[in-house]
Amino acid sequence: MDFSDEQTLSAFSRTLGCKVLRLDKAGVAHVGLSLEPHLRNRLGKMHGGAVFSLVDTAMGLACSASHGFDQQSVTIECKINYVRSISEGDALCIARVLHAGRRTLVVEAEVLQDDKLIAKAQGTFAVL
Repeated sequence: MDFSDEQTLSAFSRTLGCKVLRLDKAGVAHVGLSLEPHLRNRLGKMHGGAVFSLVDTAMGLACSASHGFDQQSVTIECKINYVRSISEGDALCIARVLHAGRRTLVVEAEVLQDDKLIAKAQGTFAVL
């Protein structure tokens, strides 16, 4: 699927530094985020809010890839489990639409770093 970060990412996601790596019409999105100084918490790790924002961005893009960018959807619920922290380098979030209904979509996501699980999430999106 053809895309550019300008077309697909919100200003907020671009400000964080998210990069769209892959979009698939089957409802799959791969989004990357590099650990930069402004994303660190007081312990020097990637802030949990940055990880969650990466997840929400990837899930939203998976929804858009599934139903088309001409249709809008918004997060109505999301749960995340943090497994380990990120001290350096890049994170990859892979989000997949599990169910694409007329009014809601159910999406799951994993955040990985070098094939290690960082976080796992599941969310529900409303189709507008």
